[in-house]
Amino acid sequence: MKSSANLRLGRSSVGRATGRLTRLLAGSTRLRSTGRFFRRQMWAWPLVAAVILGVAGMLVNRAVEREMRQVREEELKTILNADVKALQIWMVEQGRNTQFLADDEQLLPYAKELLSTGEGKDTERALLQTKAQAEIRNRLGPRLKACGHTGFFLVSPKGIVLAAEEDAPVGKLLGGYRLEFFERVRTNGPSVSKPFRSSLLLKDDQGELRANLPTMFAAAPVRDEKGVAVAVLGMRIRPEGEFTEILQVARLGKSGETYAFDRNGLLLSSSRFDDDLKRIGLLVDLPDSHSVLTLEIRDPGVDMVIGERPAKRRHEQPLTKMAADAAAGNRGCDPEGYRDYRGVPVVGAWTWLPEYDFGVVTEVDRDEAFAPVFVLRRAFWALMGLLGLSAVAIFVAMVVMSRQQVQLQRAVLQAKQLGQYTLEDKIGAGNMGTVYRARHAMLRRPTAVKLLDPEKVSDSGLARFEREVQATSALTHPNTIQIFDYGRTPERIFYYAMELLEGMNLDDLVARHGALSEARAIYLLRQACGSLAEAHASGFIHRDVKPANMFLTVRGGLHDFVKVLDFGLVKTAESEDANLTSANAVTGTPLYLSPEAVTRPDQLDARADVYALGAVAYFLLTGKPVFDGRTVMEIVLKHTRETPVAPSVRRGAAITPEVESLILRCLAKSPTDRPADAAALLREIDRCPLRGSWNADDAANWWREHHDDTMKTTGPVALTEIFALDVTGAFDRPAA
Repeated sequence: MKSSANLRLGRSSVGRATGRLTRLLAGSTRLRSTGRFFRRQMWAWPLVAAVILGVAGMLVNRAVEREMRQVREEELKTILNADVKALQIWMVEQGRNTQFLADDEQLLPYAKELLSTGEGKDTERALLQTKAQAEIRNRLGPRLKACGHTGFFLVSPKGIVLAAEEDAPVGKLLGGYRLEFFERVRTNGPSVSKPFRSSLLLKDDQGELRANLPTMFAAAPVRDEKGVAVAVLGMRIRPEGEFTEILQVARLGKSGETYAFDRNGLLLSSSRFDDDLKRIGLLVDLPDSHSVLTLEIRDPGVDMVIGERPAKRRHEQPLTKMAADAAAGNRGCDPEGYRDYRGVPVVGAWTWLPEYDFGVVTEVDRDEAFAPVFVLRRAFWALMGLLGLSAVAIFVAMVVMSRQQVQLQRAVLQAKQLGQYTLEDKIGAGNMGTVYRARHAMLRRPTAVKLLDPEKVSDSGLARFEREVQATSALTHPNTIQIFDYGRTPERIFYYAMELLEGMNLDDLVARHGALSEARAIYLLRQACGSLAEAHASGFIHRDVKPANMFLTVRGGLHDFVKVLDFGLVKTAESEDANLTSANAVTGTPLYLSPEAVTRPDQLDARADVYALGAVAYFLLTGKPVFDGRTVMEIVLKHTRETPVAPSVRRGAAITPEVESLILRCLAKSPTDRPADAAALLREIDRCPLRGSWNADDAANWWREHHDDTMKTTGPVALTEIFALDVTGAFDRPAA
């Protein structure tokens, strides 16, 4: 029951891993491909560095610009709040002062006398002829000058002007906004009106009487002994005076201004750009022409200050973004920019004052507001330009150097002289290097020289190449390929020389002549076990045992002599440099890959090679791999979860039960069920009875019979592509 449960758990773990491994296969392949490109193409690094620095610079620049925009927004809001607060204080003070005048004990009797004057055709004359009219003028006249007012109105509850500094308005009935304002004051108390155009003749700056001049009132109710408002006293104020001056006290930079406007976008205070407005045609070019109650805050769509002309007439143009939002009763701020009434891009903050029924905005030209940002931006792009030029210069220099290096390496190969070795024929090539038939200058013996392709060299490939030499040269078993020499030329070409073999590998042997007899397969397998037994005893694991890495040749008069090749994936059982063969990388050939090489690639031991030896024996006896499939993924998953078909079934002929049992034990999913290492496997092979026999004479006869065929392939190593897939975490590890 426990075994069955563990089996189900293992299958479930593998099943859950299938999807993850599929995704990792594509992702890790792309990562490895990219990594190889940058390791080999060093000229690309300056461009990569330039891109990284450029992106970092852009992020920093954006962060600084964002911070500066926030600072500018806070400045706009601070100035707006200060100006609005000062304006509110001034208006409240004007209301209080007017209330103080309205509470004058002498004013109430005069107001009552004027109210008692009958209404009719002669009302105006009657009001002007009353003694109260003259007394009010005498009493308020000095106070007008002291408070900076230009006149006064005393208005009845019906909206009739009872008294004024001039005769003209006396007896007149107020209308429109003025009537609404005085009625609101009589009901709610002291207040200040927004600026409006007077229908009466008023004195201008030169003392001349003119109509339609801007005016505004500070007003307060006149109350009787019972507190009932019997009239309203209004003190006339010039909007161009303190009202505008208060808004212009605090401003941002040289182009900043704060101004007030009504719900229709009409300017209620003076613009600081009156001269510019006359120049661009928004104001009549006359000395007494002012923007107050004349200019509407509309967006012309173009910058009129620089001479551009709008396509629409002024009344067809929309309110500026700010005016439209404020007129809707909103408070806002735009640090990015919009066009003002001149068409100049500005940034601004605004608010609506519902108690006074007008809005206030503070603005500054966008170019001035963000001058530091523009300077920073120009400096940034200048630095980016220098960085780009530097990167291009370094790139060009490295490309030239790289090409010169490659040309030099090619020249060496074309000269066919590599140190003490003269290269003759190329006899093999793969993803890691090329093999040449060579001859030593002094020894004159045939030699195979393996070297890296100059165009494919990389640090990891070079380190792996060098480790292959060191690992292989440390092994002395006769069935292991023999290394004569290795090193690097002055042109940085890494090479090593080894014995030159003539014959074929076991993969080619089966492909050309079919499955082997049981006795011959065991004869060859014993030799491979001998080579790997020495490696295992030295603490090495081959990790890429396969028929293509077992070369069949003639040595010392011995035929069917096996040489184990390609220790390029060898690792030490105790430790491993993760930069050379990642502990979490599936390395080897999928057809001969042990289950733990997929599920636990960082915990491999000699039993992984034993599994591969069992798979090789299976192939030699059946002519087919243990598992096959249409994709690498399909094959890998079969190794981890499927039970192999018995070799005798695949062969279609009987195999000695002991041999078949041993092969299936080598192919066990759990490493603990296999022989401990190649030496243990060799001992068990020696105890197995065999069907038929194969000895040196049989081998010699076979080689004589197939001499021409076996000598067609020459070379010291099968340079096949290596399957390497990073599958960290792709499979759940089985429970301990």
